[in-house]
Amino acid sequence: MGRARCMAQGCAARWQWPLADTRTQAAGLGWGLFVLPEFRMPFRHPPPPEAFDDDATSHRIGTLALAFCVGSAAALLALRTAKARARPAGPADGAPLIRTPLQVVAPVDLKRYAGLWHEQARLPNRFEKQCAGHVTAEYTPLADGTVRVRNRCVQADGRIDEAVGRARVVPVAGLPGAGRLEVRFAPDWLGWLPLVWGDYWILKLDRDYQVALVGTPDRDCLWVLSRAPHLDAAALQAELEYARTLGFDVDRVVRTAQLPAG
Repeated sequence: MGRARCMAQGCAARWQWPLADTRTQAAGLGWGLFVLPEFRMPFRHPPPPEAFDDDATSHRIGTLALAFCVGSAAALLALRTAKARARPAGPADGAPLIRTPLQVVAPVDLKRYAGLWHEQARLPNRFEKQCAGHVTAEYTPLADGTVRVRNRCVQADGRIDEAVGRARVVPVAGLPGAGRLEVRFAPDWLGWLPLVWGDYWILKLDRDYQVALVGTPDRDCLWVLSRAPHLDAAALQAELEYARTLGFDVDRVVRTAQLPAG
């Protein structure tokens, strides 16, 4: 009886939760009827740092450098291809849009072709923007079958600018010894990249190896070279007129400044 009275009256107050606390807990934690015990994560010591592996790091750096070079080469190739497709087929002087592929001299004796050549005229190009005076090219055959190239020109301030590169023969089916070469001025370790090589086609060469007409298959570059520092004006004009028949825009040709006579 006493127990029943306690449960029905005074004892019930001991088991009543404060209404405000109940509402607060219900609003913040759902029902708010359960209290979670305090939970602490066990302390763990951080793992010791890994030992520095110099070989592995060098390998990673080499891999990243190779990937960068390959990616750059692919991007440049895509840009060059897009530019070639966008370029009109013919020059701006009204020549036919359809032009036959250029033919090179064959055979060319590179030993006779070696030596010093003087530039007489050229189409403007980015390689010789700084050249304001006399320009020469010297070719030296090497034991591995390549040719060392040494280009020199006089700048506007009188200083000599020099570029040393390497040339290699490009075989042509059915034309042994054809005068089709590629030249690069990039470092040797970049020689495996196709984009560092530029075309060097010997389009005309006299029997005595005294005058040469050199160009590129896209007809963007053209040079008239001679063994003598001064080439007769009529002979130079004859070379340029022949280049015109090949589709070169000779009206844009720049005459190279020559050394003073004597």
